[in-house]
Amino acid sequence: MKIDFVSDVACPWCAVGLNALERALERVGPELPVELHFQPFELNPTMPPEGADTVQYLSAKYGITPEQIARNQAAIRERGAAVGFTFGARPRVWNTFDAHRLLHWAGLQGADKQRALKHALLKAYHGDGRNPGAHDVLLELAEAVGLDAAPVREVLESNRYADEVRQAESFWQQAGIHSVPSIVINDRHLISGGQPPEVFERALRKIAAEAGALS
Repeated sequence: MKIDFVSDVACPWCAVGLNALERALERVGPELPVELHFQPFELNPTMPPEGADTVQYLSAKYGITPEQIARNQAAIRERGAAVGFTFGARPRVWNTFDAHRLLHWAGLQGADKQRALKHALLKAYHGDGRNPGAHDVLLELAEAVGLDAAPVREVLESNRYADEVRQAESFWQQAGIHSVPSIVINDRHLISGGQPPEVFERALRKIAAEAGALS
């Protein structure tokens, strides 16, 4: 089963959705082989390198009050805790394009490396409030998941994989993806949002059974 996980590092529901999907995959078990690929999507593509204050930015972008933002964040923290993800303070919103470039390169090194880096990026931003666009942070996280520092620096200090990321973003947008997380299974089935593990599990079992991949 091929799963494309379309998401942005800056998306809190993507952290919830990924952890919920992985819980569902654990429940389905190893009898369903899965290829998990992370695809790029930018919630804030015009965000400058210095970032923006989270509350001010979200208030202006969505027309909601600081009180509404606080309630939303509390709900997200609760949903994250239910699937094993701990949200911390996220005082600023950052540009994530370089993170997507590095994730693209990590995917070329192997699906496990890409997945590990994705988790590290989500934790760094949503758990620790760090800047996932800062090159020193990206280098540190990449090394922590076992990626070699020299090629990581080469990717970050160049514009490498920028075209590939933009092409992938355009592909998914033209395919109708306008919010994340969006989970596309076998290029045909779409599950939107940070669903609970039970929703993912039912969908995975149904799609696999229809394909004759799981009894």
